[in-house]
Amino acid sequence: MSSRYIILVQLLVVLHLLRGIASKFEFTNIKCNSLDKEFDDFEYCYLKSVNRSYKYMSLKVNLYKIPITKVKVNFSLLKRFSGYKPFLYNFTVDACKFLSNRKSNPVVTYFHELFRAHSNMNHTCPFDHDIVLDKLSTKFVDQKITEVLPFPHGDYQLHTSWHAYGINRAEVDIYGTLSHNFEN
Repeated sequence: MSSRYIILVQLLVVLHLLRGIASKFEFTNIKCNSLDKEFDDFEYCYLKSVNRSYKYMSLKVNLYKIPITKVKVNFSLLKRFSGYKPFLYNFTVDACKFLSNRKSNPVVTYFHELFRAHSNMNHTCPFDHDIVLDKLSTKFVDQKITEVLPFPHGDYQLHTSWHAYGINRAEVDIYGTLSHNFEN
């Protein structure tokens, strides 16, 4: 009888400890690079920490040759294993076709939902204005990454290449860490 009691107590302790473990995503860096300064340039691209629990990302790219009617975007998700290595996703999407039919690709929809509510890049082509991503918070991304589609813990890089008319015009690299968050 005492061995059953010990096993029951051990099980309850383990379940209690598991309840206190959660995941937490945090931005660590952002790098924006215009590859054709006559076509586009970044007015700003930064992370801002307001306090210990609120950090957000903002960027604005000025477009100089508008309207833009042909855009493709390459998304590469990388994870750090002695340097950043490909992890899970590497795909190119015709942004104009996707934005006209957002249910056409669930993976692209997932990545688009990460920033759609904070960006003015949420309509079909042509793009005849500057592109803005305004105050995309860590908390918003954390919910999408830890609850909607859980990822293993570690350091990640989302590399994006933005092609207009078949020419690579800009690259944006977003870095983040997904870690254990032990709650008391």
